[in-house]
Parts: sequence; structure tokens; C-alpha cells
Amino acid sequence: MKVSGVLNLLGRLLIVLSLMLLTPIPFSVYFRDGMVHAFIVSSMLGLLLGTGLVLLFAPEKDLGFKDGFAITAFSWLIIALLGALPYIISGSIPCFVDAFFESMSGFTTTGSTILSDIEVLPKSILFWRAMTHWLGGMGIIVLTLAILPFLGIGGMQLFQAEVPGPTKDRLTPRIQDTARILWSVYLLMTVVETILLMIGGVNFFDALTHSFATLATGGFSTYNASIAHFQSSYLHFVIILFMFLAGANFSLHFRALKGNIRAYWQDEEFRLYALIIFISVIAIFLVNAGAAIYRNNFINLRDSLFQVISIMTTTGFGTADFDQWPPFAKMLLVTLMFIGGCAGSTGGGVKVIRCLLFFKFARSQLKRLVHPRQVDTIKIANTKVPQDVMIGILSFFAIYICVFLGASLAVTALGVDILTGPTAVIATLNNIGPGLHLVGPSRNFGHLPSMAKLVLIFCMIAGRLELYTVAIFFTPEFWKMTRMPKLRWKSK
Repeated sequence: MKVSGVLNLLGRLLIVLSLMLLTPIPFSVYFRDGMVHAFIVSSMLGLLLGTGLVLLFAPEKDLGFKDGFAITAFSWLIIALLGALPYIISGSIPCFVDAFFESMSGFTTTGSTILSDIEVLPKSILFWRAMTHWLGGMGIIVLTLAILPFLGIGGMQLFQAEVPGPTKDRLTPRIQDTARILWSVYLLMTVVETILLMIGGVNFFDALTHSFATLATGGFSTYNASIAHFQSSYLHFVIILFMFLAGANFSLHFRALKGNIRAYWQDEEFRLYALIIFISVIAIFLVNAGAAIYRNNFINLRDSLFQVISIMTTTGFGTADFDQWPPFAKMLLVTLMFIGGCAGSTGGGVKVIRCLLFFKFARSQLKRLVHPRQVDTIKIANTKVPQDVMIGILSFFAIYICVFLGASLAVTALGVDILTGPTAVIATLNNIGPGLHLVGPSRNFGHLPSMAKLVLIFCMIAGRLELYTVAIFFTPEFWKMTRMPKLRWKSK
């Protein structure tokens, strides 16, 4: 690993985020909430640190995959720390661990919160909270690749380390062009949703912040009641639509915008994604109807659809307290938490494509037991899946189970009950937001011990970076052949 090149690029990323820290200032001025100083001070600190790293450490021309993993993992860590400064400086969240938790939850689009009363926060802080979602949704690295050409060196390594899914869909030969396309689609969808929400009577501030949270599948709302605050089925269905789209592969949206609408149904992962949602909605609707949870069938169907898509896409918005639903409905939602959205989406979780390939592999092994001489290949869209991809998926599931069990044991060892602890781990590891019981949709994470919050912060970043990017740091091989940092004046 080339430490000087890693530190140099981390400095450049910090400069980008420091400039983003200035975006809430117009809202602070407009709403007169007195928070301008918090963002200016935070931005200046970030600029000083970022500029210092760029000036001190020389860039490297040939960055490898080790460097890509290091830049990606450390960038999310340092950016979450910088993003916590406005909370601390403004006094909105004075505790460092809580501010770090909220910031990491935002950037990783987890949506878990330590706040018990969101509506008392200054508007500019609420905007920054939503902005962390939006920046983290498509990925800070991908954004930087899109707007900073000097990150062309090592761009593919950074892209592969950050973009979710077992394979990376490059829409163009140049990785910077792919990043620009993805961010352009992301921006367009954000604008369209904002307009549609405003048509439904939502003011610009709420429409923008909820669009940020929807397209990023984040789930931070500006209201304590989340989306249930809006007593409008039109608004609920607009958000349902965009959550559904955000949970699908963004390359499909690009192809659809280019005129190939059939790309959605031609994609096997998308078909399974839609089928799982359809079956789950019908099942939960029938269970809720049987338990007389709702007297109105339309509201039952709307809330069932909303919560299934919100959980499946790992958005975490709420229109109902599903912790009060029948046990079957809760267990089905927990199952959807594990599955998550599609590869190449802003959603978290294991991903639909991994589940699909895992079950195809299991079916292939069962066939081999019955017909030992039969050669059975695993295919997606009539294309053979490479063996290294299957090995990677099986390894992912093994690491996932170890992290889930280890984190659940750690959290429960800190005094958290057996229902709250594991579901808090599920909620953070899959970047969902709410869990069950004491971290359910009507509760928050603020009451958990500080050490438990740090464990959950680790789960957030591990889940957002799909485990490998974090797990690789625990292997001795990663640290071999590490080059000590070169200061600029010593490299000449």
C-alpha cells in the first residue's frame, strides 16, 4: 500500500466535502437559525486538514487495489468524523459518540438515529443531515470521480471498492464517464421527486430533504413521525415509487432513459426484486387484515406496500409502527432486511443478485447429488457466471454471518436485550434504520450504551462497503509491502 498516495487522495476528498459543508448556509440565513458559524468553522477545519494532507504528501501515479480499499474505507471514516462537526459545534448533538453515530448513519444511508425529537433541530442542521444521505447514497468516491479528473489514476480501484454488488456495471469504457452518468441519473431523479412532492403541497425544504433521503434510501425525515406526518396518499405513493426505483440498479434507469424500457423486465435480478415485493405486500396485507390491524383495506394495502418497499430497499421511512404488527409480518420484514435492494442501487442489504445466485448454486449442488455426471452451469441472462464471482458470493455470506453473530454478541454483552441487540445489528449492518423492540420505528438508538453505538457504527460502514473493503484490513497480507509516506519535499 502506498501510504503517501492514499493520504494525498484523502486530502482531496476532504476538500470536496468541506465545500459541501457550506451548502446549508443559505438555509441557515433564510430560516435565521443562527447556525452559519457551525458550518463555516466545520468547513474551515476540513479545508485545513485536507489542504495539509495534499501539500504534505506526494501523489502516487500507480495506485493498486490495496490503495483503492484503503482510500475508500478511510475516506468514509474521516468524512463521517468531519460531518459530525456541525452537530457538535452547533450544540444540536453535543456528545461526540452520538454525533459520530448520526453522521455515519447519514453518510452510509442507514437512517438510524439517536435523536428523540427531530423537529427541534435548526433547519440548516436538518438540511445537512439530509445532505449526508444524498452524498453517501451514490457514493462520495463516485461523486469525486465524476467531478475531479485528477482522480483518474486508480479510479477503477476506487470504483470497485465502493460500488455495491458482486460485479460492477461499467456503462462506458472510462470510469469517470460511468460515474458522471450514475450521478446525472441520481440528480435527475432527485429533481423529479422534489417537484412531484411540491405538487402534492409539500414546501420546498421538506420536498428536497425527503427526496435526498428517498433516492439515497436513507430514511432521515425532518419530522418525528417520519412520512406518517404527511396525511396524503398521493405523497405516500410518490415516495413509494421513488424508493422502488432507488432500490433497483441505476444502470437500468440509464438504459430506460435512453429508450430501452424493456431493460427492466429483461433483467433477472429486477424481476425477482419486483416479485419478492409483490408477494410480501400481499402476505402482510392478508395477515394484517386477518388480525384486524386496519379497518380500512385501502390504508392497510398502502401501509403494507410502503413498509415492504421501505424495508426491502433499506430506506427505513415509516408510515406505521410495524413493531405492533403480527409476528409473521415482523418476521417477513426482518427477512427483507437481510435481502435488501439490487446491485448497483443505493440500497443496502445482501442484495437480490447474491441471493439469486446463492439459491441457483444450492439448486445446482442438489442436482449434482442426483445426477453426479451432469454438468450444470449457473447462468444469469444466458451468461455463465464466472467461478470467481460464485466464490466471492459464498465468501461474502460466510463473512456476513461472522460479522452479524460477532456484533450481536458484542451488543448483547453490553446489556442490550436479546431482541433489541440483534435487530439493531441487522438494521445497521444492512443500512436500514429501524429495528425492533427498543430500536423499533417509534423509538431511537440514543438510549444504547456508547460502546454499543461504536459497534453499530462499525456495522454501518462494513455494511455500506459490502464487508470486503473493511474485512481486508484484518488480514496480515494487506499490510505487507506497505510503503512509508513520502513527504513532497523529500520526494524531489
